[in-house]
Amino acid sequence: MVSKVLDNKVLLQIIDKRLIEKSNIFSTSVKVYKKSNKWEISLQSEKHISSKDLDQIKSNFEKLAPNIEIRLSFVVNTTIEQIKNGFDPIWRDLTESLKNNMPAAYALINLCEYELDIKDNVLLVQVIHPSSAKILDDKSIITFMEKWLKERYKHPIIVKFQKDKTDSLESGKDYLIKKEKENEELARKLALASSAKVSRTTKGKEHKATGKIIIGKQIKKQPDPIEKLNDESGRVVIEGKIISKESRELRGGKHLVTFTITDFTSSINVKLFIDSKKANAVIDKLLLDKWYLISGDCQYDKYQREIVVSAYDINLAADRTRVDNAPVKRVELHLHTQMSALDAVSSAKNLVDRAAFWGHDAIAITDHGVVQAFPEAYAQGKKKGIKIIFGVEAYLINDYSPIVIKGNDMDFDQEFVVFDIETTGLNPTRNEIIEIGAVKIRKGELVDSFSSFVKAEERIPENIIKLTGITNDMVQDAPSIGQVLPKFLEFCQDSILVAHNASFDMGFISENAKRLNISFTNSVLDTLSLSREMLRDIKSHRLDKVADHLGLVLTNHHRALDDAQVTGKILLELLKRLKDQGITNLNQINKEFSKRSNLNALRSFHVIILAKNQKGLKNLYKLISKSHMEYFYRTPRIPKSELIEHREGLIIGSACEAGELYRAILDGRSDQDLAKIVEFYDYLEIQPLANNEYLLRNKPDFTNNTLMKINKRIVSLGKAYGRPVVATGDVHFLDPEDEYFRRILMYGRNFEDADHQAPLYFKTTEEMLEEFSYLGEEAAYSVVVKAPRQIADQVEELKPIPDTLFPPEIPGADEEVKSLALKTAIEMYGDPLPEIVMKRLNRELDSIIGNGYAVLYLIAHKLVKQSLDDGYLVGSRGSVGSSFVATMTGITEVNPLPPHYLCPKCKDSDFEVDKGKYACGVDLPNKNCRVCDTPYMKLGYDIPFEVFMGFKGDKVPDIDLNFSGEYQARAHKFTEELFGEGYVFRAGTISTIAEKTAYGYVKKYLDDKGIIATNAETNRLVKGCTGVKRTTGQHPGGILVVPKKYDIHDFTPIQYPADDRESSTITSHFDFNSIHDTLVKLDILGHEDPTSIKMLEDLTGVDATKIPIGEERTMGIFSGTEALGVDPKEINSSVGTFGVPEFGTRFVRQMLEDTRPTTFAELVRISGLSHGTDVWLNNAQDLIKNNVASLSEVISTRDDIMIYLIYRGMDPTISFQIMESVRKGRGLTPEMEDEMVKHDIPQWYIESCKKIKYMFPKAHAAAYVIMAFRIAYFKVYYPEAFYATYFTAKADDFDAELIYSGQRAVQDKIEYLQGQGRKLTAKENNLLTILEVVVEMFARGISFESIDLYKSHATKFQVTDSGIMPSLNALQGVGVNAAKNIAKAREEGEFISIEDFRERTKVTKTVIEVLKSNDVLKGLPESNQISLF
Repeated sequence: MVSKVLDNKVLLQIIDKRLIEKSNIFSTSVKVYKKSNKWEISLQSEKHISSKDLDQIKSNFEKLAPNIEIRLSFVVNTTIEQIKNGFDPIWRDLTESLKNNMPAAYALINLCEYELDIKDNVLLVQVIHPSSAKILDDKSIITFMEKWLKERYKHPIIVKFQKDKTDSLESGKDYLIKKEKENEELARKLALASSAKVSRTTKGKEHKATGKIIIGKQIKKQPDPIEKLNDESGRVVIEGKIISKESRELRGGKHLVTFTITDFTSSINVKLFIDSKKANAVIDKLLLDKWYLISGDCQYDKYQREIVVSAYDINLAADRTRVDNAPVKRVELHLHTQMSALDAVSSAKNLVDRAAFWGHDAIAITDHGVVQAFPEAYAQGKKKGIKIIFGVEAYLINDYSPIVIKGNDMDFDQEFVVFDIETTGLNPTRNEIIEIGAVKIRKGELVDSFSSFVKAEERIPENIIKLTGITNDMVQDAPSIGQVLPKFLEFCQDSILVAHNASFDMGFISENAKRLNISFTNSVLDTLSLSREMLRDIKSHRLDKVADHLGLVLTNHHRALDDAQVTGKILLELLKRLKDQGITNLNQINKEFSKRSNLNALRSFHVIILAKNQKGLKNLYKLISKSHMEYFYRTPRIPKSELIEHREGLIIGSACEAGELYRAILDGRSDQDLAKIVEFYDYLEIQPLANNEYLLRNKPDFTNNTLMKINKRIVSLGKAYGRPVVATGDVHFLDPEDEYFRRILMYGRNFEDADHQAPLYFKTTEEMLEEFSYLGEEAAYSVVVKAPRQIADQVEELKPIPDTLFPPEIPGADEEVKSLALKTAIEMYGDPLPEIVMKRLNRELDSIIGNGYAVLYLIAHKLVKQSLDDGYLVGSRGSVGSSFVATMTGITEVNPLPPHYLCPKCKDSDFEVDKGKYACGVDLPNKNCRVCDTPYMKLGYDIPFEVFMGFKGDKVPDIDLNFSGEYQARAHKFTEELFGEGYVFRAGTISTIAEKTAYGYVKKYLDDKGIIATNAETNRLVKGCTGVKRTTGQHPGGILVVPKKYDIHDFTPIQYPADDRESSTITSHFDFNSIHDTLVKLDILGHEDPTSIKMLEDLTGVDATKIPIGEERTMGIFSGTEALGVDPKEINSSVGTFGVPEFGTRFVRQMLEDTRPTTFAELVRISGLSHGTDVWLNNAQDLIKNNVASLSEVISTRDDIMIYLIYRGMDPTISFQIMESVRKGRGLTPEMEDEMVKHDIPQWYIESCKKIKYMFPKAHAAAYVIMAFRIAYFKVYYPEAFYATYFTAKADDFDAELIYSGQRAVQDKIEYLQGQGRKLTAKENNLLTILEVVVEMFARGISFESIDLYKSHATKFQVTDSGIMPSLNALQGVGVNAAKNIAKAREEGEFISIEDFRERTKVTKTVIEVLKSNDVLKGLPESNQISLF
């Protein structure tokens, strides 16, 4: 080991001079360990140096000594007082170090407040969130922090976490108040500074404004790039585009406006404090996607945990959005949207918007292999008045390529010359032949051979030398191609030429013959193509693989004569097999394989297919279906034969560099071949040179001039064969800067060249004319403007999906629904019907039948009836319970009439009840019939029909049904039987990159590239990657029904979910939301509740439909635990709803504790509140806690809004529109808000509406609560049956081994899981819920029996005399299949040993070990052998 000290000259090579001077950095020692190749470098400074700078210093050392392991230690020589005064950046570095070493702790500690007490050398860390306290109270975290501080600053600082409100730092609530006050103080200071600046500037010379002033003064300084900003930048000027904004009112009459801007070098958050009176005017001027010039202070914000700019001055900057000023605009005919999976990043909406903004008349949508962007593009095109050309960039395979070119009828005894060549490369126009070898075959015998080296003008590349063994010396004295080729062709004479991959070999022979002005017309047979068709059982058909498969020896592979000899033997073997099949001549070979059957072996090319008219659109849909259903191999491929068959109404383009024509030119194919290719296409395509820049990287001899020549050749081919040539952009993103998003996604998919993004952005007419200026002005205008517009003009205005409903036809549906509804109503309410019932029934029937929706009701009725007949209840979902006709036809149990009494005996009804007091009939007081003294039924949930079908009754009804999960498949099968095979399909879904997944892509890219990005920039990148298609799937229960007189392709293509060809399910290609109002979608969902109720009925003999809804004792568990006979402390909950659907989660239990419901109507409201987004949290919960509104007054379901607004005198149609806008998360328009204010709607109600993102319908909530209440009833009165049923449903996550460990072990596990907070996995969350139910069950005096090999059911928990016996699959590691195998095997008799058990059950060793460890196999010997001793 050698120890040295680095002098300042060396340090200046490694460390920035500014940093050395600022912090006074110096070296104390460098220890060099020669044997271990390691340096230990110690540095000191007088001031703090950020971790970012230290990382850079270490990186510089590593560059200086690239093969040395560098260990860098750093000490700051400073006083504890100086540490306290500059502690913020130290805290940042400390938490960043935690992030790298203890990421879970970092996530929590980042939410804490801190204070350094220099009196006792204590760092006090205030834990704001109590749930974090247990995790952070970990010695390893404290030890890490104390060690880090001591090593860096040499002061022993004690770290202490504080959790109590009595501690010296403020509580969580106080912290928020302090934060608010600090914001207000900062606002006050900024206001003073701003006014001082204004007063100073008014005294000086007035400057002419260069931009519109939004606030402050004119900004004249040039902006800094955002990426250059840091916490020491001070006063800065930046320019950027606003990409998000928000504002909130502070106390003291100030508004805080926060917005994010980007200049595409990075992004940053900007804060603006402004007087509340001026806030709205300023906020309205800060527009998304507009550019602004901002002057302010750049500083670290400890709440946002990064640098922000506090703005003083804001000017409107020049808009950077590109414009198209050409007098006649181009049309883009090759464009990809986010539906090009993990490839293109711009939405169809944004692309169409840009085309419309530029004044383009039309735009084509041509995603890779799919047409899933059509609905979005059409909707936006219709809105913007721009024609959408519907197309696809498909994957074309040439299944028409003949195996024999110019065949004949002569038998196989004719003469063949089998040859092979070796070359300097792959392109016949640029590379050379260096060897030709051939054998002549006559009457099945090798009769002659030919072999010659060929002198090469270029040097043979190293890779070719390694491949072939042919060196430059070997060919130096060889004859030229001009000498060899004539001799070879003379050797061939009129023989049939044969080669393995003949297109390659013949390409070189034809190109050289053309140069030498030699013509030949021999027939050609390709053994590669022939072997692919005849030898289907091998994956690869390379020459060596085929030879090996046929048992032929190949020596000196990649030498021409040796390869030719083996190819000849392969030919003879294949011809022999053909003879055995009765094929005896070359023409018969082509006839036999006229359409290739082994399509997977064929190379695919890109092709653009555009729909010209409605016939073409349907043909396009058929091709998309076939490509996904019949020909999918890695990509959805279309055989040329299918394209020809369905060509009517289509326009075919040659596509990009991956197209057939471009590839043929790259491969050096002959003019004759190119002519055949060109003749197939309706138009040819060329693209900007930079689109194909990757060719320059991959082909050393390629230049831009090469790419120009290729484009010029395509133009000349178009002219020669009368095909228009169009210039396209192959658009994958909207603007140049958006390439970053695609780069990140491609990097995440492990593309090596992800950072080399081609400029595939949407270009203006001027930009494209400039790209193709090398063609000359006239030709450039033709390809950029004239030809694309001519193609666009051929295309008709099309609708990708019809915009009216096409319900299936069931003869007599109208009359049957009407008759059924009236019959049931009369059976219930008597004849004549009460006026309120008759009016409601007639009004609904008029809407349903008048709009052609009766068939939907009849279908739903038949499905529900079938399920009930088979013994399974069905629950309704959505708004269908708003329809009284749905109730009367048995589709839903929810009665939407106002609360009322009904006598089951004499049919007397009483609707005269206090509606203000009773929100649903269940809560009415018990009462006997005024006519016959029979106890009344209490009915009605008071739900308006308009919620379901709108005020005009023409909204397409959405009937969603919850079948038992066990019954769902049977319900689907019944639907197929009802409508016929080929008319019923599963509703397709499209999975896109969610924000969380996008964050993973972004984080991986930034971390791997060593890029430190602000949170604002990270969020921008995440947003740019979100929404891109990942895969497809199927709706969990959605069934689409096609009317019998139509074809599915009148509406959508079809495919397998996730392109899984093993799937038996066929889905719509379009996302079901796109065709929701065109085809009938039946939501036949599988649900746990009906399954549980069936099991409960079987265990108890109780008919669930007879359970009295609202029964008093059962109601008690929603507000207490007395009905269960347990103390709240025993179960750690003051309500008894563990395991009850809708009410068993911690979230809803807390709602119950907050509200203590006593009525069924309140349970319905709580269900609505719990299922909405931003309906309870930060909304209704606060209103109730602060006594602003009661539970009965807050908005809980969408119906509340419409009913309340109508009650307050607002127009019903406007009330309905407001309800629809709010429930879809669109908030309120200014017009809606004004209307509400006019009618004295309270401000809290208006603000509540504006916060809501999604809402449940009341009918949905009511249906759920009815089912939940029945299960709760069993919990109260039949606890063993309830727990057995509950655990059966949760068996996958049940941990029998843990639960058998005893109550203490269960409690410990609960405490551990609760301490993990948000780190819990879904499985751990499920286990926690199960354990809470287990604790409750124990508290009620019920225990588990041991699992018994012979008595335990495979998958169901059983009620026994002494408790509950778990199922076999309740043991973790014993799956359902293993459990069923055990149950089946034991039917044959008892097991005599573990060996016997394993042989009969076929279970794995792991399963046996699990069973052993839980004593399930106790008593069984290991072996069948009987020991005598």
